[in-house]
Amino acid sequence: MTTTPRLALTTVNLDTPDPAALSRFYARLLGWTVEVEEADDVILRVPEGGVGLSFQRERAYVRPTWPAEADRQQMMMHLEVGVEDLAAALEHALACGATLAEFQPQDDVRVCLDPDGHPFCLWLMD
Repeated sequence: MTTTPRLALTTVNLDTPDPAALSRFYARLLGWTVEVEEADDVILRVPEGGVGLSFQRERAYVRPTWPAEADRQQMMMHLEVGVEDLAAALEHALACGATLAEFQPQDDVRVCLDPDGHPFCLWLMD
C-alpha cells in the first residue's frame, strides 16, 4: 500500500513584466498584504490564511487575449473572486485599475482584466 505524501497548495503564480505594480493592484483589490517583496517576485498572503498570490517577473510577457482567439496568446488560467454585491465589486475593481472585458458570457459574472491583461471573474455568491 502506498501512502500519499502531504501536499498543500500554497500560492498561485502570475507572470508579469512588473511584479511590484501588479501586486499593488491585487493588494488593493483583495485587501491582502505583501509578505515578500523582491525585484522579480512579490508574494501576497490572505490575512486569514489560505492560498496566496505570487507575481513573478517575465521579461518576455505577452498579454493574453480574452476571449481566446486562434494564433494569439491565450490565458493559461484565471482567478475566480466571489462577491456579495456584483455592482459594488465591479466598481471597486475598476477603481483599483481593472478594466471590464468586452465579452461577458454570464449575467451573474463580470469578467475583468487586471492591468497586465490577466482575466479574473467577479461572481455573485449565493
